[in-house]
Amino acid sequence: MLFSEILGQEHIKNHLKRTADSGRIAHAQLFVGPEGSGTLPMAIAYAQYILCQNVSENNTGIEACNLKFNHLSHPDLHFAFPVANSESVKSKATSANYINEWREFVLENSYGNLFDWYKKIGVERKQGQIGVEEATDINKALSLKAYEGGYKVMIIWMADKMNAPASNKLLKLLEEPPAKTIFILITEHLEDILQTIYSRCQVLDFIGLPENVIAEGLVSRENCDPKIAQKIAHQSEGNFNKALHILKQDNDDYPFEQWFIEWVRSAFKAKGNASAIQDLIVWSETIASLGREVQKQYLHYCVNFFRQALLSNYQAKSLVYYETNVAKFELEKFAPFVNGSNIGEIFKELENAIYHIERNGNSKIILTDLSIKLTRLIHKKEQL
Repeated sequence: MLFSEILGQEHIKNHLKRTADSGRIAHAQLFVGPEGSGTLPMAIAYAQYILCQNVSENNTGIEACNLKFNHLSHPDLHFAFPVANSESVKSKATSANYINEWREFVLENSYGNLFDWYKKIGVERKQGQIGVEEATDINKALSLKAYEGGYKVMIIWMADKMNAPASNKLLKLLEEPPAKTIFILITEHLEDILQTIYSRCQVLDFIGLPENVIAEGLVSRENCDPKIAQKIAHQSEGNFNKALHILKQDNDDYPFEQWFIEWVRSAFKAKGNASAIQDLIVWSETIASLGREVQKQYLHYCVNFFRQALLSNYQAKSLVYYETNVAKFELEKFAPFVNGSNIGEIFKELENAIYHIERNGNSKIILTDLSIKLTRLIHKKEQL
């Protein structure tokens, strides 16, 4: 993967090239950035630059090495990523069980998110993790000599999904790695990284991509019409993966918009109407039946929808990009019900629900409680 193929982040590209060219490569690095900012392709490009002894760009070094990277099959490049048991892997799943699917996933869209990955391997209704068996595999892989006599690179994608036993098992390896071994950890949630892991890494912060960079990427990579590309870039919030999903309109597996609108309509009706509470309970049961990863994705969608409504309410039109597709529902008419008096509490309740679902709380109870609280908050008038 060439540095030139990565969208934006020029300051990070230049920094990584300089460290490699000067031989001042930190043995443990943590790439922190929002979804769609390019942390994973940057890590792969950096690994290729080092392993293939490239200079200036990733096609100037060892030709055979660069060819191996075209298929992500270099023997000194290792990956670890969240997995779960599935129809094909019945127990103790590790990255090795899904390495072929992983290579396909990255080559199809290296900007893909965790939920995209779970859908790829058919575990979107489960919560994946990087477990202690994975840590054992990492130790074994890195204890061997480099196949080509140079560096070995271990890329741990979504390192915040390492459970405590796995993190503790890797601590000593991060402290005293074998010679010429490089760890690149990737996360979107720095606060979820174990402090003892974080403290042993050199941190690189990625930012969301500018609209013009995303638009240019859509035009050059997807042959998108420039006007449509600009509109999608505005909607993507600096997230190239989101831009691709909007372009391809491939979010129809789960009708988040329809669920959200049914939810808020039921919440409006429920005030002073005990019979309408039953609609909220039915809604909660429906969402609770879908699996925790889908539930979390949906609640993040709700956070974003409420944010868009707030911006619309306060006339920040340049920041409002959402366009509803459900009949008889308009963002402008919904917006006045989202204001400075209730938005803080709404966000807090949504974040609490995500937190408890992620920690295996009873989804039906969590979502029903959230729904009942929404009936109060949605009617809360702004204090002038």
